[in-house]
Amino acid sequence: MATSIPEPLCNIKALTFDVFGTVVDWRSSVHEELVRRAREKMTSSTFSSVPEPSRTRLEAMSDDDWAKFAQEWRNSYYQFTAGFEPGKSEWKDIDTHHYDALHELLRKWGLTSIYADGEVRSLSLVWHSLKPWTDSAAGVRRLGTRLVTSTLSNGNQSLLQDLDAHGSLGFRRIMSTAAFGAYKPHPSTYLGAAKSLEVRPEEVAMVAAHLGDLAGARSNGFRTIYVERPQEEAWGLEEQRYQEAREWVDLWVAEGEGGFLEVAKRLGIPE
Repeated sequence: MATSIPEPLCNIKALTFDVFGTVVDWRSSVHEELVRRAREKMTSSTFSSVPEPSRTRLEAMSDDDWAKFAQEWRNSYYQFTAGFEPGKSEWKDIDTHHYDALHELLRKWGLTSIYADGEVRSLSLVWHSLKPWTDSAAGVRRLGTRLVTSTLSNGNQSLLQDLDAHGSLGFRRIMSTAAFGAYKPHPSTYLGAAKSLEVRPEEVAMVAAHLGDLAGARSNGFRTIYVERPQEEAWGLEEQRYQEAREWVDLWVAEGEGGFLEVAKRLGIPE
């Protein structure tokens, strides 16, 4: 039986993908690395030289504490990008933000003296090696047989290139909003992406696990594909804006339905 492609998506030529949370599972990757580094530090020969208050604090940190730490690190990213004003704010890329925010979080959690600056910088680069969701690589590659697949992420170019290589994702284009001197959901990021891809906005579908991102894309003429991922949606299920999104999202893939592979199926792209 032939697949009925949603009418608004019949003439798209390209797909732009949000990355953090949509393509890669940042939560478990960052949490696991935080725990691993902490255990490595506690068993190192230099741990005894760490000031006692910091030593005691690190030893008291539970897995749940590190999960909260990871979420706060991610929340700092949202606060940073939301507060950035193109043309007014001094430019800072996401790698630099992750490094600065990690220093601040270590201070907040009483762990300032645990890591040397070089160790903090190394740990801040965990965002370059996040695990993709199980359907991501196969789905992106399958979608790329018919459509131009490109990242459209606030992550800097080198970060996105590393994630693409680490996960063998196979994107046809790697695009960072840094190229436009702004962060999503600023209009220039979506319109700049369409221009870079040499297509009209209505010929691009934004793929994301965040309705706020899709709303920004839609307001600039993009089509929208929502792929649910665990714990990624900021809008509450009972909120009016979430209920309204059910009406305007062009293609909605629920959690457990197959992610990007299901997107390819519904767009009529064979295996």
